[in-house]
Amino acid sequence: MSSSPNVVAEPPSAPTAPPERIPDSAPAPIPGTSPSRSPKVLALLALALVVVSAFSVLLFKKATPRPNSHPAFSPPGAQAGEVRLKGTTQAIQARAILAPMLSGQQVGTLTITKLLTPGTRVKRGEVLVEFDRQAQMRDALDKEAEYRKLADQVAQEQAKEDAARAKDETELHQAESDLSKAELEMQKVELLSQIDSEKAQEDLDQAKATLQQLRETFDLKRKAARAAIRILEIQRDRTQQTMIHAQANAELMQVHSPLDGVVVLNTIWKEGKMGEVQEGDQVRPGVPFMQVVDPSRMQVAAQVNQEDFRALKVGQRVKVRLDAYPEMVFDGKLEQISPVARNGTFSPKVRTFTAIFSMEGNDPRLMPDLSAAVDVNLGNNSLASKGSR
Repeated sequence: MSSSPNVVAEPPSAPTAPPERIPDSAPAPIPGTSPSRSPKVLALLALALVVVSAFSVLLFKKATPRPNSHPAFSPPGAQAGEVRLKGTTQAIQARAILAPMLSGQQVGTLTITKLLTPGTRVKRGEVLVEFDRQAQMRDALDKEAEYRKLADQVAQEQAKEDAARAKDETELHQAESDLSKAELEMQKVELLSQIDSEKAQEDLDQAKATLQQLRETFDLKRKAARAAIRILEIQRDRTQQTMIHAQANAELMQVHSPLDGVVVLNTIWKEGKMGEVQEGDQVRPGVPFMQVVDPSRMQVAAQVNQEDFRALKVGQRVKVRLDAYPEMVFDGKLEQISPVARNGTFSPKVRTFTAIFSMEGNDPRLMPDLSAAVDVNLGNNSLASKGSR
C-alpha cells in the first residue's frame, strides 16, 4: 500500500471588499480644507442662524404696541368698572394729649402714676392721666411760705415808715413853732438889751436852719423808705408769680379730657424701643402720647396713584370695607383730593395723591388706624361731577 505524502490544505482566504465608491452627488471638498471639518462649520452656521432669528422675534414683539388698558386697576374682590384704594381710618374730630410743659422749670421726664386703658369712653372734663406732682407741690408750698414771709416784711416796713413819718412830721411842726416863737422875740428887740437882742437873733437863725434841715431830710427819708419798701414788694410779687406757676404746674400734672370720645394711646419711643406708655413709665414734656377721638364721625385717608387720580371726582359715592372686619361695609363719599402730589414709595417718577373719603354710619368696633379698602365706582363720574357742581 503506497502512502501519499501529507498535504496540508490552506484555509480559504477572506474575500477582498471592493473599494468604496464616492457618490456622484457628494460636494467636492473645499480646497485647503480637510473633509473632517466641514460638518462643524455647518453646525456653527446653523446655530448663528437660530440666534439671529430669535433676536429678530424679540425685537418684533418689543416694537409691537400693546392695546390700551383702562387706567383703573381692578384687584380681586372689586367689580368691573371699580377701583380699589387702600387707606387707614381716621377720626374727623380728635385731640392730641401731650405731656405737660412746666413753666419756670427744667424737667427731664415726668412719671405716670395713673392712666386710663385704651378704648375707654370718657366725658369732657374726666381725668385721663396723672403724673407724679410731689416735686411741684413741694415747690408750691415753699414759694407760698416765702411769699407770706415777704408780705409780712413789707407790712412791717410800711408800719415803720408810718411811725417814722409821724415822728418827722411832729419834729417839723415843732421846728415851725420854734421859728414862730423866735420871730415873735425879734419883734420886741428894741426893748431888749444888746446881748438879749443878739441872743434872739441867734435863736431865730437857728430855728430857720433847723426847719430847713428837717424839711430837706423829711423828703429824703420818705424817698429812702419808699425805695426799701418797693424792693420788698418786688421780691414779694416775684415770689408770688413763682408760687402761682408752681401751683399751676401741680395742676398740670392732672390731664383732663377736652371732649367726649374714646382714649387711644400713641406709639412713642420709650426705653430704647417703640411702644405704648403704661403706669410707671416716664415721658418727656411735650410728647403726644395719647389721643381722644370722637368715633361717631370717621373718615378714610387713602393714597391714589397718578393713573387712578384722573378717574376720581369729588362727590363720588364709595363703599368702605375694613380688613379687620370683612362683614362691615360702610357707604361713603369722596370729600377732597390733595392738589399736590408727592413721590411714590417705589419710584420717584410715580406720583401719589392723598384722598379723603367720609364714612356714613357708626359701629363700636370702628376705631382709628384700621386698614380699610375703598371701592370707587368709576361709572358715576359724570353724575358725581354734576352733583358736585
